[in-house]
Amino acid sequence: MVTVRGPCPGSAALLLLLLLGARCRPGAAMTREERHQLRNQVVEMFDHAFQSYMEHAYPADELMPLTCRGRVRGLEPSRGDVDDALGKFSLTLIDTLDTLALLNKPLEFEEAVQKVLRDVRLDNDIVVSVFETNIRVLGGLLGGHAMAVMLKEGGQHMGWYGDELLGMARDLGLRLLPAFNTSSGLPYPRVNLRHGVRGPETRTGTETDTCTACAGTIILEFAALSRYTGEPVFEDHARRALDFLWEKRQRNSNLVGTTINIHSGEWVRRDSGVGAGIDSYYEYLLKAYTHCSFWPSCGPPPPLSRCDRVVTVSLPLSQHYASIMKYISQPPLLLDVHIHKPLLTARTWMDSLLAFFPGLQVLKGDIRPAIETHEMLYQVTKKHNFLPEAFTTDFRVHWAQHPLRPEFAESTYFLYKATGDPYYLEVGRSVLDNLNRYARVPCGFAAMKDVRTGSHEDRMDSFFLAEMFKYLFLLFADPEDLPFDVEDYIFTTEAHLLPLSLSTTNRSPTRASGEAAVSDLDDSNFDWSCPNTQLLFPDPAFPRSIREPIRTSVDKSCPRPAPRGTVRSPLSNALSLSLSLSLSSSSDGGSPGRPPLRARDFMASNPEHLELLRRMGVSLIHLKDGRVQLVQHATQAQSAVDAEDGLRFMQEMIELSSQQQKEQLPPRAVQIVSHPFFGRVVLTAGPAQFGLDLSKSSMGVRGSVLIAEPYSGCTELSNAALVAGRVALLQRGSCMFAEKARNLQRAGAIGGIVIDDKEGSSSDTAPLFQMAGDGRSTDDITIPLLFLFHKEGTIVLEALREYQEVEVLLSDRARDRGERQRGMEGRVREREGWRDGLERERDGGMG
Repeated sequence: MVTVRGPCPGSAALLLLLLLGARCRPGAAMTREERHQLRNQVVEMFDHAFQSYMEHAYPADELMPLTCRGRVRGLEPSRGDVDDALGKFSLTLIDTLDTLALLNKPLEFEEAVQKVLRDVRLDNDIVVSVFETNIRVLGGLLGGHAMAVMLKEGGQHMGWYGDELLGMARDLGLRLLPAFNTSSGLPYPRVNLRHGVRGPETRTGTETDTCTACAGTIILEFAALSRYTGEPVFEDHARRALDFLWEKRQRNSNLVGTTINIHSGEWVRRDSGVGAGIDSYYEYLLKAYTHCSFWPSCGPPPPLSRCDRVVTVSLPLSQHYASIMKYISQPPLLLDVHIHKPLLTARTWMDSLLAFFPGLQVLKGDIRPAIETHEMLYQVTKKHNFLPEAFTTDFRVHWAQHPLRPEFAESTYFLYKATGDPYYLEVGRSVLDNLNRYARVPCGFAAMKDVRTGSHEDRMDSFFLAEMFKYLFLLFADPEDLPFDVEDYIFTTEAHLLPLSLSTTNRSPTRASGEAAVSDLDDSNFDWSCPNTQLLFPDPAFPRSIREPIRTSVDKSCPRPAPRGTVRSPLSNALSLSLSLSLSSSSDGGSPGRPPLRARDFMASNPEHLELLRRMGVSLIHLKDGRVQLVQHATQAQSAVDAEDGLRFMQEMIELSSQQQKEQLPPRAVQIVSHPFFGRVVLTAGPAQFGLDLSKSSMGVRGSVLIAEPYSGCTELSNAALVAGRVALLQRGSCMFAEKARNLQRAGAIGGIVIDDKEGSSSDTAPLFQMAGDGRSTDDITIPLLFLFHKEGTIVLEALREYQEVEVLLSDRARDRGERQRGMEGRVREREGWRDGLERERDGGMG
């Protein structure tokens, strides 16, 4: 199989495979009534999520929406690092405080604050993530304090408030400070809230590495805490860590790695991007500079002397951003690179956390690439309903989970505020629709375990309430709907609201060691544009004109190669393809005496073909999943003619890929519908290229499961009488898939599930597996056959061992209980109709 992993040669064709089948009308003005309906819908959805947490989970940290109970750390199976955000401090309630205020719910806010003051303890003997506790809990307490002060000053609410939340924030800040006790100033990744990081009772302090974002996303909360309390110790520690990261950047590329040793400062992971592990480091460089330099009214830039710390924030921001746009940004893609070899792509997939970056670019004032990348992300969401946790450069699912992340909604909001284009209101509407259609459950909203099948995970992270509903509400709300002017605040990475007035409060006069003098600052790269959400582009045609080439390139093939003698830039026109190692043709391929090499003849194992690729500037890279990647750089070709041949070869590969992709089938679902699962367990399954097409079956195939004997299913089944009318379980191996299906069909099975024999394999980490035929006609196979990796297959086997009678539904997607009930009723009617017909036939025959 050939799959495109990167852009087509040429500017417009960069997005050829991005928007397959996409059709978007130009932005048309949404009426005020429509916006208000959507605004009200956001509030209703928030109420559903928040009330579900309060009724079924509080005072636990998070809600488990599928089982309608709270997630208490230590009482539920460990999820690894994810659980480090949980500290038995009612995380979701604290994270939601300023959301209640923003959504104009002062009474609910006041009640929530009283609950926090009454019930929450911060001295628990528990190890938590410094990063998560800072942005969620400390940020939540500070945002709650800011809202409490605002409401108290309004005179109608919170009259009793006496800075109690700020006192809790200071207490928590002091509990986090021991993590910064390292020679570098970079914090340990974890801290014990009661015992710190030193000593046997802490159960932490042995870590040596932390992520760049973990160490570089402290400054806003700690600086705000210092300026609220007048104690500079918090801001000083956060700035020291930020300064250290800047000093350790790779000096040639001006990029930072993903993971760093907190003691030596050596980079542990040298890949660099704008997604997971680095994302909010860049965000805080911009926002800390903003927080220090600007105040609510966006006028001319303040004198540099007004902010003695502007150098170590603004200069890194400028240089980092230039390097990001030079190396990482390949509009609309954002691909990780190696910090020492920034022209070398580090991976062929992107993670969903980079969805914040268009919003950051809006605040920076760089609108065009923001629009381009956001449009790419939007088309991925239209293809999969949500952004997968990771997706490839040809926009296929790499990691199928989606924990209801808000970054895409965040960027949508900022782009709407910057452009005024109603297109982004429609994007926001689609976010709402998908959340209600696919993630809403009776007890809140459930994360997606697999966006391809619609299966759920029993989690609703606190950031969903802290961020998602803020940005969606602001997207649709009018200024008069808000209890305060949002332009007077800056959003933290968790969307907590900190007053911009803090930028002139209690500023420490000390300068970090090694910090350049103000007079050394080269501010030629600064736009000095207002970083708040004022309208940057009053003409809505501007963003539309940027999106239009993306749309018009959907149904077009890649542009023809440049005229002979033209060599294209390797940065703007590098092309990447991934191919299966088994790719071959009936032809014996070309030879050095018969160039150029044609895509239909290429074989990855042919040395002559590899030599021809080298001459054309095409390099071959072996991927971990068994495929090879072809990367073409025209300037590495031996001649202009070879460069043109290389471009033609890659274009043919894209055309060949387009044909083969039409044969690819989407994933299927195995849903356990019997007691006690009742459809809540949905397993991602691989399809077969033969048998019943489940996408054309409105009801799917439902039946009890039974293990086939022999388990391989490669010979006539010895338990055929038991298998009849059931879904048989088989093990992969020993014969062709089609042979297994035929043996099941002869035994009277209504379907089959093939379980991988490779222990530990999982749909979470492996690409979708599609079962092929045996090289001859498979029209005789009429039952469905699905494939489960070992991890998912084990779930079915264990359920069968425990409950003996297990019923599953084989379908193209997960079905809710109502759909399954309707399907059962339809099948009953079909059976009754068949019986009635048979009886009439018998009566007629007897007559």
